[in-house]
Amino acid sequence: MPGSDLDLLTDAALAAGEIACRHFRDGHQVWEKDDGQGPVTEADLEVDAMLLERLTGARPDYGWMSEESPDGVERLSRERLFIVDPIDGTRAFTEGHKNWSHSLAVVVAGRPVAAVVFLPLLNKLYTAERGRGARLNGNPVAASPRQSLIGADLLVAHPTLHDRHWVGGAPDVKRHFRSSLAYRLALVAEGRFDGMLTLRDSWEWDTAAGTLIAEESGARVSDRLGQPITFNSLKRYSSGILCATPGVHADMLARLEG
Repeated sequence: MPGSDLDLLTDAALAAGEIACRHFRDGHQVWEKDDGQGPVTEADLEVDAMLLERLTGARPDYGWMSEESPDGVERLSRERLFIVDPIDGTRAFTEGHKNWSHSLAVVVAGRPVAAVVFLPLLNKLYTAERGRGARLNGNPVAASPRQSLIGADLLVAHPTLHDRHWVGGAPDVKRHFRSSLAYRLALVAEGRFDGMLTLRDSWEWDTAAGTLIAEESGARVSDRLGQPITFNSLKRYSSGILCATPGVHADMLARLEG
């Protein structure tokens, strides 16, 4: 049995990749969720069942939160819990794209302390432990040194750059996009992009792992109003998410409409 929580998450993420890649190659059933939250596939459900058995089997005293599992208030009484997204970027998965991920985190008293974001088809394994830095495939990563928003490379959906969201109009930035929120956070941690932003409410299973990886790289992470995100909340989502190098983060907050 893996000794550390990070070892446990890493082994589970690699196993998740094997399941998901099999379905990706061989085909899979897809359903639309009743609550309008997008598609779910048989791959999501098989990965979720495996993660639940493997992770809580190894740590039976930890709570559980997953996009594909029924929620219960029991998790709120647990100091430690797993927060996972079996496949983050399911729509990209169903459309045959490769930039979907597995997002796994251990949260203690509302803060992620161990995290893995794994993109099996891109061979990218991001890991972090609180206070010990962030890594990509075992090599340390660091956020970009950029301090100014103008000219920055941002991962952001096109509607977020509408003038109405920004004081004085949308800033002059270079826009990019990836389907998986966890991957967007990890890309900021890697230093490939200067920041990412979504103004929409953001589910904790999409952001818990990526938040720790980004923070450990030197980036700052908050909700859209600049407040710290506390995980294992009753509502299970934050008011958007803003992640960037410290200077870019401060600049974005100053320019966003309240």
